Amino acid sequence: YGDRQHRPWEETWEEIGEIAASLRNGAGNILIPAFAVGRTQSVLYTFKKHFKEWDLNRWQIFLDSPMAIRATKVYLKHTELYDEEAAKVWRNVDKEPLLPNLRYSKTSQQSMQINKIQSGAIIIAGSGMCNGGRIKHHLKHNIWRSDCHVVIVGYQAHGTTGRALVDGAKEIRLWGESIRVAAKIHTVG
Repeated sequence: YGDRQHRPWEETWEEIGEIAASLRNGAGNILIPAFAVGRTQSVLYTFKKHFKEWDLNRWQIFLDSPMAIRATKVYLKHTELYDEEAAKVWRNVDKEPLLPNLRYSKTSQQSMQINKIQSGAIIIAGSGMCNGGRIKHHLKHNIWRSDCHVVIVGYQAHGTTGRALVDGAKEIRLWGESIRVAAKIHTVG
């Protein structure tokens, strides 16, 4: 983390907005491997803040991580701890959904159903470095498709599947099987 200069948050949000805009007319799904605590909530906060601007209402958004779902509920219970800007974004979450098109995927059966969707899904799933969790299943069903996208939003350690994607791997291994990487990989600081 400390061996490089990180760009300002506003530039990061602009980049995510550019990715969303470029996908408005596209097909496929967007996968976001995210750590269950902290990073997932940052992604959801950003989606809520830029929901209209990024035209996110045209997507089905899935939070596919039981731990991230529980952590998000804790974040939502303690909005009094947010700064003024964040408080504005989260205000009234108890009266209306966090995002109108956000679905929590708690069970493995619900997670498997997501993989039947060929286009129009944004899937936020653990693990953040793609070495475990439900993201591996979503990668298996989407990474070989050229109309899909993977948005990397966190640090990827050497030797992880996430790092291989960031470094431009042409294929990855999941459960002993080699799978071609055709999806577009976006790395967002």
